[in-house]
Amino acid sequence: MLPLFYCFFGLTVYAQVDLQDSDEYSKITQIVEEIKTQHAPDKRTALFELQRLDNATPSYTITTTEAEALKLFSQRLADYHISETNITINLLPDSSVGENVSGVVNLSVANLRVMPRNQAELASQVLLGTTVDLLQRQDGYYRVRTPEGYIAWVSTSSVTPLAANQAKQWKSAKKIIFTADFGHSYTQPDIQSLRVSDLVMGDLLIALDQSAGFYQVQYPDGRLAYIDNKLARPFDEWLSTRDVTAGNVLDIAKSMMGVPYLWGGTSVKGVDCSGFTKTAFFMNGVIIPRDASQQVLAGEPIDILSAGELDTDKALRNLRPADLLFFASGNGRSPDARITHVALYLGNGEFIHAAGTVRINSMLPSAPNYSDFQSRTLVSARRYIGQEDPGLQSVSTNPFY
Repeated sequence: MLPLFYCFFGLTVYAQVDLQDSDEYSKITQIVEEIKTQHAPDKRTALFELQRLDNATPSYTITTTEAEALKLFSQRLADYHISETNITINLLPDSSVGENVSGVVNLSVANLRVMPRNQAELASQVLLGTTVDLLQRQDGYYRVRTPEGYIAWVSTSSVTPLAANQAKQWKSAKKIIFTADFGHSYTQPDIQSLRVSDLVMGDLLIALDQSAGFYQVQYPDGRLAYIDNKLARPFDEWLSTRDVTAGNVLDIAKSMMGVPYLWGGTSVKGVDCSGFTKTAFFMNGVIIPRDASQQVLAGEPIDILSAGELDTDKALRNLRPADLLFFASGNGRSPDARITHVALYLGNGEFIHAAGTVRINSMLPSAPNYSDFQSRTLVSARRYIGQEDPGLQSVSTNPFY
């Protein structure tokens, strides 16, 4: 009977330990969710992550970008009488990036993913010459923060890491911006010479010299090349001429007609719906939020609904060209439905958007290009032009540029 007693006693002790561990984990999870609600409600722009490590002794890691949230976390642990001994705090940027807390994209378009894996979902893209914050390095990827505050993972081969003084030099250096849709740089001031890379609208490079119809440029990783000067402009000059009017925004939008839809895309190689609107405003000197569900929170609301449904007559009266239209999937959705699509209003009931390709449709049933409208519900509209909003930032004052 004695061995059976010890066996039963041992199982009881282990069961009690498991219950205690489970109770502690439940309380920690509750604390983390409370803090995320207050300090990191949108994981695309702020992190407060809990990881439970799989080992004999329960231990946890908190990874966060929010230093203030850690104070509250410690306080809430004390409220529950939970020791911090087995909790590791990882405040980003962390030691994995060393002194290189900034980086500059060195590809024409760099892909950002939701996880540090090649097969992970494409979250967004960043253009050549754009500065990003390096927050963490893991498995051949950097976790980065973009100029609009978006946090995702990018391959280390896509970014040149820089120390603080180097990043400052990059930002202050004389640069050119590529303004043509597509193009290339060359090893010599001759379009017949070997290509260095492809280029897309919005790419930035350091300008070293200009002669014989070419800019001599330098990439973030030190490569030298030549660009036809008809396809680019000095960045400062270009920036000083940006005039955010409806006509200018829509001119960029229309120049992208036919560009294929790409989930996560923000360049003329391929765009998703919000990447399309983001690009139209960026090329006019304004940085807007990345995703449609974030874009709908910025700017001035425009009244287009009656009794919770689209009022076409009211929309035609109140909307102006270049206003943003926000949609929920399917018919009969409520105005507070999750935003899944965004478009730019053209006028006369028409809008331009990325859906399959960048194309023009109408909200008017009598219009021949109405068909796509039937698969979506227009639930909101916002005006960015002429508005002052923290979510709408000038490129000229954004610290990443």
